[in-house]
This record gives sequence, C-alpha cells and structure tokens, in this order.
Amino acid sequence: MSTRFDDLDPADRFTDLDQLVFAAMLLGSVFIGIFVAMGEAHQSHSDYLMGSHSLNCWPVAFSLAASFTSALTMLENPAEVYRFGSTAGLIGIAYCIMVVISAEVFLPIYYRLDIGSTYEYLQLRYNKYIRMLGTVMFMIITIIYTGIVLFSPSHALNKVTGVQLWESIISTAVICTFYCTVGGLKAVVWTDVFQFTLMICALLAVLIRALIIKGGIGPIIDDAVDGGRITKWDFDPNPLRRHTFWTVVVGGTFNWLSIYGTNHCQVQRYLACRSQREAKKSLYITLVGLCLILCSSIGCGFAMYSIYKDCDPWTAGFVSAPDQIMPYFVMDILGDFPGLPGLFVAGTFSGTLSTLSSSINALAVVTVEDLIKPNFKVSETNLAWISVGTKVLYGSVCLSMAGVASVMSSFLQAAFSLFGIVGGPLLGIFLLGILMPFANSKGAFSGLLCGFIIVLWIGFGSRRHPAPPHRTLPLPLSVRNCTKYNTTQLTTTLHPTTSARPGKKDYWWFSLSYLYFNPLGTLITFTVGSIMSLVTGGLDQHVESKLMYGKEDIMANFRYWKNKWVQLSNRLRPTVQPVACGQLPSTTGAVEDTLPLEDNRERKSTLLSEGGKSTQLLEGKSNLLLEPKSTQLLEGKSNLLLEPKSNLVLKGKSNQILKGKSGLLLEGKSNQLLKGKSGLLQKHLK
Repeated sequence: MSTRFDDLDPADRFTDLDQLVFAAMLLGSVFIGIFVAMGEAHQSHSDYLMGSHSLNCWPVAFSLAASFTSALTMLENPAEVYRFGSTAGLIGIAYCIMVVISAEVFLPIYYRLDIGSTYEYLQLRYNKYIRMLGTVMFMIITIIYTGIVLFSPSHALNKVTGVQLWESIISTAVICTFYCTVGGLKAVVWTDVFQFTLMICALLAVLIRALIIKGGIGPIIDDAVDGGRITKWDFDPNPLRRHTFWTVVVGGTFNWLSIYGTNHCQVQRYLACRSQREAKKSLYITLVGLCLILCSSIGCGFAMYSIYKDCDPWTAGFVSAPDQIMPYFVMDILGDFPGLPGLFVAGTFSGTLSTLSSSINALAVVTVEDLIKPNFKVSETNLAWISVGTKVLYGSVCLSMAGVASVMSSFLQAAFSLFGIVGGPLLGIFLLGILMPFANSKGAFSGLLCGFIIVLWIGFGSRRHPAPPHRTLPLPLSVRNCTKYNTTQLTTTLHPTTSARPGKKDYWWFSLSYLYFNPLGTLITFTVGSIMSLVTGGLDQHVESKLMYGKEDIMANFRYWKNKWVQLSNRLRPTVQPVACGQLPSTTGAVEDTLPLEDNRERKSTLLSEGGKSTQLLEGKSNLLLEPKSTQLLEGKSNLLLEPKSNLVLKGKSNQILKGKSGLLLEGKSNQLLKGKSGLLQKHLK
C-alpha cells in the first residue's frame, strides 16, 4: 500500500473537530483538578501530597498503569515492533515478575514502617546520608526522564497538526502544573484514570481501523510472519545483542522493578491507599492495564507493517524520525474520519500529562519529606505552602529539561538507559538492605558508588562507540510500491550494511544491550555492598526485623492463601454430615408438609420458646430441617447435628445436642426436647 497523501501535508487533514477533541482532553484534565480541589479539604501537607491515605485500589491501579505509560509507549512501541519485530512484547513477562516482587516484598515493608517517602527507608536502614544521596539521585533521574516524555509527543503534534513545537510543550507543562498544584495527589490520580481511558481508546481506534482495512487479523499476522516481525523467541544468552528473550525479560524486570519498587513516582500511589490489602490489589490490577496497553501498541505495530510493508514512509523520506511513523500512520488511515486523529493526539498527550503530573507530585513529596522536614523546623502551614511552591518550581524545571531531550535520537532507548544508569544502583541498595541483615551504611555507599560509576562509564561509552551494525540495525524495509519519494529527507535504511567497522577497534564492553544497564548496576551495587559490609563489621550489628524481608513475610502470605483455599474448598465441597441411625426418618416429605415453603426459605430461624425465651432449633440462611437437595438436618455455618469438634449428645452444664450459635435442643434449665408453640420436630416424630 502506498501512502495516500504523498502531495498533501498531513497537517491539512487535522480538522477543527480534531482540535476540539484535543482541547477537550486538556480542559477535562483541568476540570478534574478543580473539582477535586473543591471537594477536598486538606488538613495538612500530608493530605495534600499523599491523598489523605484514603484511596481505594481501582483508581490507584489505573494511575499506576498510566503514569509510566507515557507518549513513549504510544509512539515508540509500535515503531519498535514495526522496525525490529515482536521481541519487545516479551516485556509482558517482565511486568508479571515485577508486580509480584513489588507487591510481596517492597510493599509490606513500606506499610509496616508507615513512611512518607520511599527514601525514608534508607535512613531507617542505613543513615541519613544514604537517604540524602538516594533522594538526590531520584530527583536527577526524574527531572531528566520527565524532560524526555514532555518533548516526545510534540513530534506527533508537529508532524500531524502543524502546531509549533515549543508551543505544545509549554501548554502541556502549564496545564499539568496547574491541576497538579490545585488538587494534590487525588487530582493526579483521578486525571490519570481519565487519561488512561483516552490512551486505550486511541490505540483501539487505530487498531480497529487497520483491521477493517486489512479484512481481519489474519492478513496482518501473515504479513508480520512473512516480514520477520513474528519469529521464534531468540534465546541467545549473548548480552551484546540488542533484544533477545533474556535481555528483554531479565533487563525489563530490573528496569520496571526499579520503577515500581523504589521510584517514589509509583510508590507514592500505592502508599496513598487506605490499607495494605488495597495497595496490593492495586498492583495486581495494574498488571492488567499494563498488558492491555502493551498488546494494543504491539498490535498497532503489526498493523502498521502490514499496511506499509511495500512503502515504508521512513525510508521514503516522508517522516524524518522513527517516532513519527505512528502519527503519520494515524493520519493515513484515520484522516477521513474527523475527530479520530484528534483522539489519538489526545491519547498521546494524556500519557505525557500523566507522567509529568506524577513526577511533579513525587518531587514535591521528597523535597518536603527528605530535604526540608528532617533538617528544618517548619510549621504545618508553611509546609503546605512549600508543597505548593515546589510543584510550580519543578514544573518549570521539567519544562526546561525538554530542551535537552530534543537532541536525543531514540527516546525509548534513552529512557531505559537513564533508568539503568541511576535506577539500577538505587535498586541495588534497597535490595541489599531488605535481604542482607549484615548490610551497613559503609557497604551501601561503596556499592552505590561503584555501581553508578561503572554503568555511567558504559552508558557514555556506548554513545561514543556504538555497537556493530549487525547487532542494532532494524529488519528490512521496502519502498518498491511507493509512488513518490521525498528526496530531501530520504534515509539510507533501504539496504543496510552489516559489515564490521574497518580499521576501528571493537569496544565490545560498550556494546552491552541498553536493557542490561539496570541489572548490571544492581548486581555491582549488591555485590560490592555485601562484601564491604562484611569487611567493615556488618555481622556485629543488629537490624530490626521490620526493616527486612524475612520468614514472617513469607509465612504471612502462606497463611493468607491457605485460608483462601480453605474457604474456597468449604464453598465447593458439600457439608453433609452422617446422622445416627434411628434418630430421624429417612424420608423428608412429611417434614416438608409440616414446614411451609416460605418458612423453609425466607425465615432466618425457627424458634422454640419458653417463658419469653427462645431456643432456636434451626438457624442459618435457609433453616431447613431436612433439605431435599442435601438432606441436611441443620444448615448454617456450623449448626450440624453431629459436629466433629463437639460430637456430644450431652456436654457440660448445658447438655447441648447441637452446638452452634444458639441451636440448643436441650438446655440446662429446662431439659426439654421440644417445647412451645413450634414443637415441630416432636409432632413429626409422633
């Protein structure tokens, strides 16, 4: 299929209705922020920054899924699949591993300590200097990463709508800073829910339209297989390969674990839940949202290749960068439907707004909790104003960092490299403190310093000495059916060469896959930190058990799931117990005649009364003497005629035949089998 607007500027197809949809998204985000601010009275800066610790799992789950599902996912994931194939989809396995570790290891410790900032743990486990170092590293990585995701969707606007690059960047930053400052964390979470919905709708609109064009999913899959986009998993353990099963799964697990386990942008959300159980639910629900977005973006990548397999717009020069292929594709297939291109642009910017608001709020939290409160005596009123002021400040700082991001060639790869260089060593000192009881501050500092320096050296070296072409070039792309070329932007990807660089030394250690930066930093930090802790007397210290992940945490999970299994088994398994022979007749018809149907199914209990006191013969939900379906004498939680733990006819002072809540046949004071107006059992036996 050739592109359908070779002579038409794609921006000309972006109608007023599309602009209205995009504007509605921005105004909707602002409205949510104002609405939350009007309905919420913040009593303290903690309520403002942490949502009063009153959120339930569902909005938090959507917020967790949206905050790091930025415009990078909307633009670069489909382009990644289009150029390199489906190997990137293996990140879904990493999502599963990451969520389990975050929910079962990190989250219980944070809730047990009742911390206000993730890096408060570092002071409790090591000392205040390690906490300060971790906070500064987090602030650096967050500001730089936010600059990347703030700049990237502007490519979509610049190509699709013709809006000036910096106008879109500034408007996004201003709107996000406004609603984040006005409404606090609750506004951030609820706007994330709105923005997550828009992202899903945008991706599904593109995917559904592509399915209609190709006549179903079958042709798309066939084209992906024929073009090498869907192949068998590559289990090559070589860490120098860009994407294999091991680099994506192992590297992706460490990268996302450093985000969801130790990065306060994510941790602040599940710490804002009203209970630990709600927080854990939110993480597992997040997994569904992450996989939904991943599958949708990968499907768009396959559809894009199926339509452009014979006329690649990047090779033909119609777009100047790979991250512009997706918005070009959107205008190509949705340009005839006014409003849908605007929906996609709105969804793309929703990812940016979500990430930016999360970063601004997290930076404000760590500034107040880690830098100001431990070092200065400030009143609650002043802390509230400082919280507001820091959000405005960090909104401006992140905006300025977008200019730095404009010189990066690959946003997705740069983002993961960044998290590897800084996030890996940070993850290493958290794991060291959580798992190793002998870890001390000297070991943590030594490991953090070594891990950061080594990975930083490799990261910068990989930019100066790129990996050999045969490890990084995309799969073949064709232009044989293109009707026209843009010769001013024509790229050289049509016939890539795979030969090694002649006359140059191959610095293979700089060719490490960017996904391995994080595992390498974590491993170096953990190993060096363990050795130095042992050397510097770590075995002589005593560490409180609440700071560690140990046997109690494992057993707590075991007991919880054991109880769930027992409850499920009790529901599925019949609770019929044998009745002694001769006690009651085997037929139930007479009893059913004696007890009306409405008494059997609607009344809560049949009472045996004496002198105003009532002795219940049957108590439970259905109060059947003998139920046809199960032939149970008593039905309820434990009101059985013969109960295993109390299989006695006469027991103690009260001579109970039936032991439950109140189902007594013989009571100490009256010793009557059946007495009163409702002696139905006696009548039946006669």
